[in-house]
Formats: sequence, C-alpha cells, structure tokens
Amino acid sequence: MNKNVVLGTDENFQKEVLDSIVPVLVDFWAPWCGPCRMVAPVVEELAGEYAGRFKIMKLNTDENMETAQKYGIMSIPTLGIFQNGKLVDGVVGAVPKKVLKQKTDQYVTIVVPN
Repeated sequence: MNKNVVLGTDENFQKEVLDSIVPVLVDFWAPWCGPCRMVAPVVEELAGEYAGRFKIMKLNTDENMETAQKYGIMSIPTLGIFQNGKLVDGVVGAVPKKVLKQKTDQYVTIVVPN
C-alpha cells in the first residue's frame, strides 16, 4: 500500500479522520468487492498527488463494521470526504479518476510555503 494511505480502523477513525486538520477521503471497501479493486489504483494515485494536503484512508468495512454502520455505508465502494470532523461529500461506486478529482479538489487544503 502507498505510504500516503492510512489503514483505517474503528479504533483510529476519530484520530485520523474526525480530528484531522486536513480533509480526508475515506475509501470504504472490502477485499471481495470487484468495483473496490477497480477504484483502488485511483485512490492510491490521489494519495500521492494530494500528499500533505488531503489525507487518504482505506477502511475495510468487513473488519470495521461499527464505523461503516455509523455513516450508513450501504454500498461499496463508497468514497466519503470528511472535513472538520464531518462527512461533507462523497461518491458511491467505482468512478473515474476525473470524477473523484473534481469532488476532492473542492476540499483540498492549500499549502502555504513558509
């Protein structure tokens, strides 16, 4: 897995997503899900492109049912965008990179050099 992708769990969701100072894209997925495997390379690419400005997390819904249930994840893949501790946007299904970038670009944190 890309070093810029956080492995999500029920236990670290609060710290890594809800308390994050940058927006977070959470990929709710499962290993048996074909469309999840199709979107995975796109998520990995975005992790590299947005490093430091947008956090990317992959959360296996089979292993972390509490978080998936809390956010009403009924279909996977669901890609949720969290900002300031709240789910603010997202998409359901394996969407093209262009669509996902259009969504995430609205929330990217601007990095100002010192």
